[in-house]
Amino acid sequence: MTAQLDAVVREADEHVCPLPHIPEAVSVVRRRVRTVLADWNLAPDLAEDALLVISELITNAVVHALPPAVLRLSRVVDGSHALRVEVTDAGTAADGRPAVEADADEHGRGLDIVTALAAECGTRVHAGGITWWAKLLTA
Repeated sequence: MTAQLDAVVREADEHVCPLPHIPEAVSVVRRRVRTVLADWNLAPDLAEDALLVISELITNAVVHALPPAVLRLSRVVDGSHALRVEVTDAGTAADGRPAVEADADEHGRGLDIVTALAAECGTRVHAGGITWWAKLLTA
């Protein structure tokens, strides 16, 4: 019985959302995640920081990577009380076209924003692609 209760608690502490590979995915997922974060009783300021981190990581997956992609949110209670955000995609979209120089005023600051808001962040390369993650402290 205890294992069943633990599974329910773990399920309530994690949210997984497949990401459509379209630019509109960012706003759709933000609305969905806003509800999840509210249900988890995250402080409003932390929820806004989390939504910004999530938006940046999703945008990178949709613009720069191959599908499929998935967002995973989890509440971590390992002594640090944190929200872990992970976006996993199939890797870089290398299609042979030369890289287009992005206007620095409009693009290229997303990972700087993630780094500024997260207590920790990084990447993990694996057989299925790459996972970009960030950990935001909740307490």
